[in-house]
Amino acid sequence: MDNLTEQELVRRGKLEKYKELGIDPFGHAYNVTHHSDEVKKLGQGYTHEELEEKKIEVSVAGRIMFIRKMGKASFFSIQDKAGFIQIYIRKDVVGEDQYNLFKMADIGDIVGIKGSIMLTQTGEITIKCEEYTHLVKALRPLPEKFHGLSDVEERYRRRYLDLIMNQDAKRVAILRPRIIRAMQEYFDNEGFIEVETPVLQNIQGGATARPFITHHNALDADFYLRIATELHLKRLLVGGLERVYEIGRIFRNEGMDRTHNPEFTTVELYQAFGDLKSMMELCEGVIRSAALKVIGKTEFKNPFDPDGELINIEKPFRVVTMCDVIKEQTGVDFKNNNYTFEEAAELAKAHNVPVEPHFISVGHIINAFFEEYGEKTLIQPTFLCGHPIEISPLTKKNPDDPRFVERFELFIGGKEFANAYTELNDPIDQKERFLEQLKEKDAGNDEANEMDTDFVEALEYGMPPAGGIGIGVDRLVIFLTESQSIRDVILFPQMKTR
Repeated sequence: MDNLTEQELVRRGKLEKYKELGIDPFGHAYNVTHHSDEVKKLGQGYTHEELEEKKIEVSVAGRIMFIRKMGKASFFSIQDKAGFIQIYIRKDVVGEDQYNLFKMADIGDIVGIKGSIMLTQTGEITIKCEEYTHLVKALRPLPEKFHGLSDVEERYRRRYLDLIMNQDAKRVAILRPRIIRAMQEYFDNEGFIEVETPVLQNIQGGATARPFITHHNALDADFYLRIATELHLKRLLVGGLERVYEIGRIFRNEGMDRTHNPEFTTVELYQAFGDLKSMMELCEGVIRSAALKVIGKTEFKNPFDPDGELINIEKPFRVVTMCDVIKEQTGVDFKNNNYTFEEAAELAKAHNVPVEPHFISVGHIINAFFEEYGEKTLIQPTFLCGHPIEISPLTKKNPDDPRFVERFELFIGGKEFANAYTELNDPIDQKERFLEQLKEKDAGNDEANEMDTDFVEALEYGMPPAGGIGIGVDRLVIFLTESQSIRDVILFPQMKTR
């Protein structure tokens, strides 16, 4: 009993009283026939007298959020997954025993209510309680009603309380799986097969990222938690499945901020006989479809700048190259000038663009220029193309300019939402790219890919020409729900240990 508040002591003191009445303070199964929203729909459009005559019977269960005790009759409200509903309870209807049981209730307790729908004098649809059932005693009081969890960190640590006190948190939690389901339905209707690939992988590959490492006891070997699903999904194209996708968790041992969580969800999709254009069509299509199906609109606030311009996804997305964006913002033209690495490094220095020790070519500096000057300018939906080959080891070269590859990233609100390629299916070229990645690893880039000999061997059997895309599900949910942070759309984000 150490460190318990007075209210917690009072609540615990009631446990014995419930037991004396033969009631389990932590309850049993209860038959719920309706939720709060259904009750309100059933009662809509009727007068008090008409509802009295119809006597619509319902059985609901939920958490008590408000109580107004008034002698022999009282009002209280309960919250279930759909929202709130008011209850009217009278001693002469439920009987003295049940009314006394109700009087023992505290805010936060979970109860069951059977009764009929009525309309109060103020016009509020209410359930007239005919049978009151105690289900669960809450031993801790809820946070103060009007402020809830004012500490943002505590909201994420104690998500269960956030869901009780914050209707917007519950709204996002319900919308997220609906958005994912809408994406699945869109891809399924386009003839794609949903598959599952390993989370534990013995090769770091499929993306450029720092991995989490774990040890497999049975095999006595270190494994990586996957940083991408790409290389296994491409093996399935070799196997003839042609159109595949996977929605799953990805793990990258990197920083945390408003848009990054080390454990996050993506959808990766690969289409045999597709290319960058088909990926653009799919990307636009699935985002627009999910927005209309789940949210019902195509214009949204910028979640990364709520006071900025509205973002419209109804119009065709803009297409622009990385070099064009850099030229727009800085005047430096990497596309039409074959700068040496030393010349590019001097330009970077003159424009305060950091040159990292593992940069070994002009392509790295082009990417650094874009990250410094271009990324934040892409507010309306934009397909950014023309990436340097050095930062795209799994992508086909541009046949007109082999310095660049056939790739796009989708930017919305100045943030990356998707990454797509015309996939590299030349095993000889792929092996050379892996070897270049190994040089970067030796130069100190611990995000570089490793050599995946088995994947190269699979390509040698022949992978169809293909388009591929990865879409960040968490960022898409942030955008469509107009949330402020990735922590708002992941139910249990990683937090520092207290």
